[in-house]
Amino acid sequence: MASLLSPSAAISLRLKLNRSSAVSANTPSKICCPFPGNGRCQRLSFKTKAAGSVEGNVLDKESASISDKIDYGVVGIHHVGILCENLERSLEFYQNILGLEINEARPHDKLPYRGAWLWVGSEMIHLMELPNPDPLIGRPEHGGRDRHACISIRDVSKLQAILDKADSHAIL
Repeated sequence: MASLLSPSAAISLRLKLNRSSAVSANTPSKICCPFPGNGRCQRLSFKTKAAGSVEGNVLDKESASISDKIDYGVVGIHHVGILCENLERSLEFYQNILGLEINEARPHDKLPYRGAWLWVGSEMIHLMELPNPDPLIGRPEHGGRDRHACISIRDVSKLQAILDKADSHAIL
């Protein structure tokens, strides 16, 4: 049965009983509905009650505990690795078109292939000049249905103008 408990609730139950029987909530809610004509707010109050049950062990004794899994904490993506055929051509796009800066602290000469690390906010793109192991035959025509990474852009129209001016297209 799927758990209805948040990790903190499951940890609490595991520490107390290692079993649970019922979960319920009684939450007051308020909404504001304007009167037609005068626009004044009429406050409506109501209570909602939800109940559900959870059966079985919260954690198996042989599995890692939830607190062990939470302790290290996934906090974000460190970097995305992208294969490229020509590092200089890719850097031309990522640096000169997108304006990304190289992270000079990352080891570009300690790996057995050419590459560069580019900052994207607090994360990075790791360009790696390596042959693409994926076959070209049988791949989707549109790259968005294939392996990909997406960079958030604040103003797409400005980026489009820059790409048009550079007469460029996406270069990996």
